[in-house]
Formats: sequence, C-alpha cells, structure tokens
Amino acid sequence: MYEFNYQRPGSVADAVSAVKSADDGQFLAGGQTLLPTLKQRLAMPSDLVDLAGIGELKSISVDGGTVVVGAMMRHADVAGSADLQAKIPALAALAGDIGDRQVRNRGTLGGSIANNDPAADYPAACLALGATITTNERTLAAEDFFTGLFETALGEGEIVTSVTFPAPGKAAYVKFKNPASRYAIVGVFVAKTGADVRVAVTGAGGGGVFRVPEMEKALAGNFSAAALEGIAVSPDDLNSDIHASADYRAHLIGVMARRAVEACG
Repeated sequence: MYEFNYQRPGSVADAVSAVKSADDGQFLAGGQTLLPTLKQRLAMPSDLVDLAGIGELKSISVDGGTVVVGAMMRHADVAGSADLQAKIPALAALAGDIGDRQVRNRGTLGGSIANNDPAADYPAACLALGATITTNERTLAAEDFFTGLFETALGEGEIVTSVTFPAPGKAAYVKFKNPASRYAIVGVFVAKTGADVRVAVTGAGGGGVFRVPEMEKALAGNFSAAALEGIAVSPDDLNSDIHASADYRAHLIGVMARRAVEACG
C-alpha cells in the first residue's frame, strides 16, 4: 500500500471539497473493493476521503410507495430494515445474501453501485425496480446511471447520496453464486409493478448489468415461469471466464429468470 492522506469529513459538502482540493482524491465508502486494490498497490490516490462519518447518508425511510435508502447504509442494515422487509422484501433478501457476514457489515449500497462490479447484486435491483439514484448534484434513472463495466455516470467529486426504490407488486431475485465469494455468476431480478414487468441480469453481461426485453414482454402478457420457455439469450455479449462460459451463462439466465418468477408467488 502506498502512502496517502486520510480525511474523515462530517458532511457531503466537506467530502466533495476534500476530494476536489486533493491532487488525486478518492472517496472511501465500505472499502470492500478499494482497500484490497490499495493493498495490492494497484491504485495510488493522494487522499482517501472516508464517508463513514457523514450521518446524512445513513438512513432508510418510506415515502409513500417508495423506500429511500441512504448511500452509506451497509448491506446488513438493508437486510435488517423492517421498512424494506415490509415494502420490498426481495431487496432485503438480496442484501442479506451478499458476501459473508464481514462483507455485509462493512460494504455499503452506495459504494457497491458506484463501483458497478459486473457481478454485483444491487445494480440488478436498481434496474428491475426502476430505481432513481440521487447524488450531491442531480438525480438519475438507473438506466442512465450504469454506463458500462465498472463505469457509471458519476462525475469528478460526485457522490451517491441515496437510492429511491419504488415498491413493486411482486419481485424476487435469484442468483447462481460463486461458492467462495458469493458474487453472482448469474443473477436475475424480476419485478412486476402494475402492468410493467422488468427483468434485470447481473454477473453475465460483458458490459455489466442489463435488461431482457423479450422476457419482459412475455411476462407482461403472462406472468408465469412457463411464459419464459423457449426464450433464449444470446451468448455473444456475455462473459466467459474460469467460472462459467458464455454459453453456460446464457443457459443460466433462463433458469434463474424462471426461478425468480416462481419465487414471486
């Protein structure tokens, strides 16, 4: 690990100011990706600006038919929230199955989506639930926030402050996980809100999280696992690695999607 300056501001404004005034400042949320990267000397920021002391980023609240989750809420907080368990149980269950206990008690919602790992779980929830991401500068639809592999629309000095999730009528997330890391080799989040159905896939796409319009159209007409029979996702743009080939991931998308629909009840 290289030397760096450590700062722990008490407000979003102070955090933004600290990063912008540094030679090469970086925000630190849960640190589940950044700290291992620093330990391997793969990054050399001049300053780490720790967001853990910013109280305004730590809350979960219900606003009508939506749940607003602060960016610095840990996975364990999301999983244990009574509001989320009542309004969007699928999201609470997703958070409770991220990594292991140590990861869930350090990793944060905002840090996860800002990192946008192609195998992370939250991006699929954001896309499927039609979430909006609020930063210190603007509000973005999930479709506009996730822009590519480990890439988002966040600009320099821009911090995710909260994520707003509309409560669906039905929703479920099912993943085929790596047995060691619990990252999704393929994860599928299905959500139905009124007549709108969304199917989002993580762990498989070469460009990160994506939706499957063919499945959405079929489920909008008949919300049952049987409606997905015969719908195949092309392996052409899917990941292929030591854990699973692109063809296997394409097969898993169909299996996980059908299981997710069945789990919706």
